[in-house]
Amino acid sequence: MGRDAAWNLLCEYTRSESLRKHALGVEACMRAYARQFGEDEEAWGLTGLIHDFDYELYPQAPDHPLKGSEILKEKGYPDEIRRAILGHADYSGVPRDSRLAQTLFACDELVGFITACSLVRPDKIQGLEPRSVLKRMKDKAFARSVRREDIRRGAEELGVSLEQHIAFCIEAMRNSAEDLGLATTSPAATKP
Repeated sequence: MGRDAAWNLLCEYTRSESLRKHALGVEACMRAYARQFGEDEEAWGLTGLIHDFDYELYPQAPDHPLKGSEILKEKGYPDEIRRAILGHADYSGVPRDSRLAQTLFACDELVGFITACSLVRPDKIQGLEPRSVLKRMKDKAFARSVRREDIRRGAEELGVSLEQHIAFCIEAMRNSAEDLGLATTSPAATKP
């Protein structure tokens, strides 16, 4: 299962540009954690890239990610990847019993929140600091659909402090800022 096939699968099922960018953000964080943990970067990246591929088609629990898992099984994706994707939804009943599954859960909501924090800044993700993200987490009206408890629990399951986890994911996303739509456009670039 190569990245091109995973990207094509994502694009086949996902029309939303923002959901595709979310997938790319989770992929970036998963690849960075794979390098840190000495794990298979390709497998971890693919897991992040396709974890929500079925969401537009099946947005209601428990259809997402259960129906997506069946599609992945038919396409020959490994059980470890499918279990990690199932585990990112608490209601699936699949325990996060692998580092891959724990990392996917830890990155998913946080990527969405970091994206929201970046989009309200003039310098987007470039100057974003963990303390700004932590401050925004206290504002229940900001990005209200993001489950703060999942972000906290994800860091805990990874065994890192919340601030460390936020800093790590910001850096991973900065390295993909252009693809994520979070790069700062220089004034010179906007001139005709």
